Amino acid sequence: MRSVPVGLLVAFGLALASPSHAQTEQEFFKGKTIRFVLGAAPGQEYDLWARLMARHFPRNIPGNPSFVVENMPGAGFITATNWLYNRAPRDGSVWGMANHNVADQALSKMPNVLYDPAKFNWIGTPEYTNRGCFAVSSARAKSANDLFHTEMIVGGTGAGSPVTQTPRLMANLLGMKMKLVEGYSKPQDAILAMERGELEGVCQTIQSFRQARPGWFENGKAFVVFITERARVPEIDAPSIFEFTTTDEQREIISYYNSSAELGRPIMLPPDVPPARVKMLREAFMETMKDPEFLQDAKQLNYTVTARSGEVLAAIIEGTMKTPPHLIEKTAKLTGAP
Repeated sequence: MRSVPVGLLVAFGLALASPSHAQTEQEFFKGKTIRFVLGAAPGQEYDLWARLMARHFPRNIPGNPSFVVENMPGAGFITATNWLYNRAPRDGSVWGMANHNVADQALSKMPNVLYDPAKFNWIGTPEYTNRGCFAVSSARAKSANDLFHTEMIVGGTGAGSPVTQTPRLMANLLGMKMKLVEGYSKPQDAILAMERGELEGVCQTIQSFRQARPGWFENGKAFVVFITERARVPEIDAPSIFEFTTTDEQREIISYYNSSAELGRPIMLPPDVPPARVKMLREAFMETMKDPEFLQDAKQLNYTVTARSGEVLAAIIEGTMKTPPHLIEKTAKLTGAP
């Protein structure tokens, strides 16, 4: 058997290691199907956003991979987020969409949370949302002020969900009379119960409510009781919940709680994905957010695209993770089960 000269072996090894022979992003993603995993049930707002984006992402990623949306509902998105953090491949072939309470759930040490939000690779969010509580026109309480002496029956979608946590916080922190009825699998089910007269209200994002029931605010079938942001929003005819606070601690707790809304509908990759690939996918995400075809489809669904980059989400997560422990503990108690 003839021996191969050592110099030739070295040259061959160097050639394989050179950039020209390294696997390109196009080669990596070509022919692949990216799994887009989220903790929302089919038909929920997160699910609809995910399916909209999944149709348009392939054009802006080298190799044009296809996307498949996988629903993994359970425990207010915790089941899917745990899976992404602990079991998903760490190469960019699996994406996730988390609940915007993803940092709060970890900081408050909710049962079964098995992830560190700071270690995810944040890709971006398609929208920044305004959170509030809404009521049908037949509700006994006709304003936020009324809630201090008149009960409102609102729907909940389980621990860890803002739909459940918001009324609990306002009842336990401010003394608002919000009676929570659990058992709804998604916000749309609670809104349907409002339509049937089983509930008087629900707390979620204004964008989601408008999408579920277009025109309800305009025709007087429902109204915004309050929003959870510090200042009033000009285009929303409702007071800020901060107008009903009386102490600095109340304002600090609500500010911490509402910081999660700044994440919108956050999309992320598992930890340890190669940094260069994370950077490329962040850029592809932002390109999709400007894609004319994507924007046209979003408009037809009555969605408003107010995208934020992965870098912005990472900074929000970093700031939230620095919240003083005593505020985290108290907020967790106030939003938890009575």
